[in-house]
Amino acid sequence: MTDLPSPRQFAQIRHGYDPDPRRSLSLKADAYTDNAWFEADRQAILAKHWQWVCHVEKLRTPGDYVTAGIAGQPIVITRAGDGLLRAFYNVCKHRAHMLLTGAGNTSRIMCPYHAWVYRLSGELVRAPETDALEDFDTNDICLDQVKVTEFAGFVFVNLDPDAAPLQEVAGNLETEIRHWAPDIENLTFARRLTYDIKSNWKNVVDNFLECYHCPTAHKDFCDLVDMDTYKVTTYGIYSSHMAEAGTGANSAYDVSNATVRTHAVWWLWPTTCLMRYPGRSSMIVLNVVPVGPDRTLETYDFYLETPDPDPMEVDAMRYIDEVLQPEDIGLVESVQRGMSTPAFQQGRIVHDPEGSGKSEHAVHHFHGLVLDAYGTAAP
Repeated sequence: MTDLPSPRQFAQIRHGYDPDPRRSLSLKADAYTDNAWFEADRQAILAKHWQWVCHVEKLRTPGDYVTAGIAGQPIVITRAGDGLLRAFYNVCKHRAHMLLTGAGNTSRIMCPYHAWVYRLSGELVRAPETDALEDFDTNDICLDQVKVTEFAGFVFVNLDPDAAPLQEVAGNLETEIRHWAPDIENLTFARRLTYDIKSNWKNVVDNFLECYHCPTAHKDFCDLVDMDTYKVTTYGIYSSHMAEAGTGANSAYDVSNATVRTHAVWWLWPTTCLMRYPGRSSMIVLNVVPVGPDRTLETYDFYLETPDPDPMEVDAMRYIDEVLQPEDIGLVESVQRGMSTPAFQQGRIVHDPEGSGKSEHAVHHFHGLVLDAYGTAAP
């Protein structure tokens, strides 16, 4: 395991950041390039805060299960016969073999190594060839639980046993999402796009949180939405990004027949991005998965009214996959390379007090949350 940054590094990492975005520099480049800071990310951020897993449709029925990797740890979420949602480390208590893979429906959890069997509620019920053991009782053994919750139609987990409920720390986010997407729990999975990016995860989030770069890098997008209506608002652990669909022709995809005409986007600390593009009712979940100091995985999951996208949605997916994502990936990979040179340490935050999309106040908000998390991990 990589050592955490030194006490001196923790003391220095806040240098240049000011709570007022009009006076603030960005997060230091070391936080994006140093292995020690990636370890701080994993321990102080990813393992301590709520992480998106899936839509509730994957876990509606008793027996449903989903596996996931959270902060490098294997997790399984189950819906037991009592209807309760539970999450566990996906590790057998006998010899640490992984228990389940993928997703599906089952009546029990059986380890594929030595056939130890657990209930979906985590209790061990059978361990073959253990009758002669002394001081061994299956009733004493249970899988280690992890916090899990349903939130705005999705399932989230948190590895921190002392974590506050997501509904409590997220303020009005769920109410806001359900206002704009009242049918969110009835949407269904249609398609996943995946990307492997040579950049730190915080660069990916930084780029997502501002549209200051849009007129230069995303000319199609600037016609898809009305940039004059683009507003970004920050809250405790999330930010909302709202714009109306453009009224003229655009080169991204045709929205002339769109029933949803508000581009509504929410970022939830630390790695979940929910997006509602103009079109039919839908929700896109961008899940940012940190892998290393200079590598990030992204998944784009599309939840639609029907499993099969309509022609407008097919065109929107094409635009995201073939135009928008290559543009953004090229940007953040270039930034990562630049941050790895001696030519860059910090840059100035650009702030518009009116809260327009062409402002970096949401980036500044994110950097404040990162630094607060580092403060909790400091030796």
